[in-house]
Amino acid sequence: MRRFADALCTVALTLWVGGLWTMGYLVAPTLFHNLSSDRPLAGRLAGQLFELIAWVGLGCAAYLLVFSLLRLGTAALRRWNFWLLLLMLLLTAVSLFGLQPLLAQLKADALPREVMESVLRDRFAAWHGVSSILYLVQSLLGLLLVTSSARGVR
Repeated sequence: MRRFADALCTVALTLWVGGLWTMGYLVAPTLFHNLSSDRPLAGRLAGQLFELIAWVGLGCAAYLLVFSLLRLGTAALRRWNFWLLLLMLLLTAVSLFGLQPLLAQLKADALPREVMESVLRDRFAAWHGVSSILYLVQSLLGLLLVTSSARGVR
């Protein structure tokens, strides 16, 4: 059972961080490139995919944190990677429950126009920029976790 829990830990970290990098830096740019004539559609699809990977992240982070606490007890609290996981979890929650609903509300408030063709364009762009920066930070923190995990640091 211990081997299975260890393997699941590796799978969860790989799924989450791999999903972050795949969605953010391969899928979303591809959507916007291939749907350049319909950017609102590309934005809706990308938003749905970012929401999905955020839910994956919440689940994986919960497992990884519980795994660390059960395996190491309070010693987990003295490890930097535990706090990195917790920070990634918090960034995911802020994005999923704070920024994504805010961006969706700005889009809804702009109707019947697209948000980028409305007076809300600047607010949307600013919050989208904040969201993008948080996503980049989360992606880099995940990369740090993966590389440290590959070296056997837990």
